[in-house]
Amino acid sequence: MLYYLFNYLEENFDFFGAGVFQYISFRAGMATLVSLLIAMIFGGRLIKILHRKQVGESIRDLGLAGQMEKKGTPTMGGIIILLAILVPTLLFARLDNIYIILMLVSTVWLGIIGFLDDYIKVFRKNKEGLAGKFKVIGQIGLGLIVGYTLFVSDDVVVRQYVNGATGALSAVDASPTYLDVKSMITSIPFRKNNELDYCTMFSFAEPIFGQWACFLYIPFVIVIITAVSNGANITDGLDGLAAGTSAIIGLTLAVFAWISGNTIIADYLNIMFIPNSGELVIFCTAFVGACIGFLWYNSYPAQVFMGDTGSLAIGGIIAVLALIVRKELLIPILCGIFLVENLSVMLQVSYFKYTKKKYGEGRRIFKMSPLHHHYQKVGYHESKIVSRFWIVGIMLAILSLATLKLR
Repeated sequence: MLYYLFNYLEENFDFFGAGVFQYISFRAGMATLVSLLIAMIFGGRLIKILHRKQVGESIRDLGLAGQMEKKGTPTMGGIIILLAILVPTLLFARLDNIYIILMLVSTVWLGIIGFLDDYIKVFRKNKEGLAGKFKVIGQIGLGLIVGYTLFVSDDVVVRQYVNGATGALSAVDASPTYLDVKSMITSIPFRKNNELDYCTMFSFAEPIFGQWACFLYIPFVIVIITAVSNGANITDGLDGLAAGTSAIIGLTLAVFAWISGNTIIADYLNIMFIPNSGELVIFCTAFVGACIGFLWYNSYPAQVFMGDTGSLAIGGIIAVLALIVRKELLIPILCGIFLVENLSVMLQVSYFKYTKKKYGEGRRIFKMSPLHHHYQKVGYHESKIVSRFWIVGIMLAILSLATLKLR
C-alpha cells in the first residue's frame, strides 16, 4: 500500500524521497525490519494473552530429556509469524503482482488450516486436532489454486530469446530479440542445458489424456505443496528448529527471486528471466524476518511454540515460492532437512510394520522418529541438535545457490 501512496505523492507533488519506494532493495529492507519488529513486539504480548487463556501445549511423555518441562508452554505462536509476514507484505509490496497475490493466498489458506488444527487441540481438548483428511483436502485445495494459476494465467510468463539464425526460442541464451511467453518450463539443477518443459515431460500420457496431458502439472504442484508443508510440520519438534531452518531456506529463495527477476543478472548467469518475480523479494525478506523474529521467543528454552498454525504455513510458503521461481526441482536439496525428517518417519513406520508382519515383532531403524528425536535419544542436547541442523541447512543452501554455476 505504501508503494502506491508514495508513487502517487512523487508523481503529483514531487514529494521529497518518495522515489526510494521504487527500489525493491529498499522495500525489502524495510519489510525485513518491520517483520522483525512485529514478531518481537507483538510476540511478547501474544504470549501473555495465550498464558491468560491457558493455551498450553499438552505433552505426551516419550522419555525425552527435558520434554516434560515444556508442558504448558503456549502454542499457536504461528500467529506471530503470519502477522509478521502479511503486514510488511501488504505495506511494501505491489499488490497487483500475480506472484504476491499467490503468496498472500497461500499464507492465509494454510494458516487457517493450521489454526483450526491448533484450536481443536487446545480449546476442544482433542489431542488429534483437525482430522488428517481435512488437512490433506486443504493442501490439495491450495495446490489446485496455485497449479491452475501458474498454468493458465497470462501474467505468469518467462522471457525467451529468439535465435537470429534459426528462429528458435531459448530461456537463457540472451539476444536482442525476445518474447515474454506463456511456457511451462522449469530449471534442472546441475545441467548446462537446464530447461525442462512439463508439457514435454507429461507427453507420455497423451494416449490417455490427449491434449489434457499437460494439466498433469497441477497434480505435480499438489504433491510438492503437500510434501513440503508436511515436512515443515514434522520438523517442528525442537525449539527453534523449524523456524531457523525455514529462515535459511527463505533467504536462499529470496536470492533466487532477485536474480530471476533482474534481467541483467539473469543474463550474466545465463539463467531463466521471470518478469515481475523480483517483487517476491519483499515477501521473502518479510518471511525471513518473521522466522528470525519468532526465534526471539522460540529459541531454547522456548517461550512459545508455533504449532500447526505456523509449521503448515511456512512449509507451504516455501513450496509455492520454489514453484514460482522455477526451482522446485531443487527442493530435495534446498529443503533437505524437511526431506530427511519426512523420510525418517516413513522408513521407521514402514520397517516396523514389515518386521511385525514377518517376525511377529516390530523393529526400528532409529531409536525414535522423526530424526531429531533419534539424536535426543542418543544423548545430544536439544540446542546442539538444532544448531547442527542449522549448519547442515546452511550447507544445503550454499549448494543450492552453487547450482547457478555448477552445470
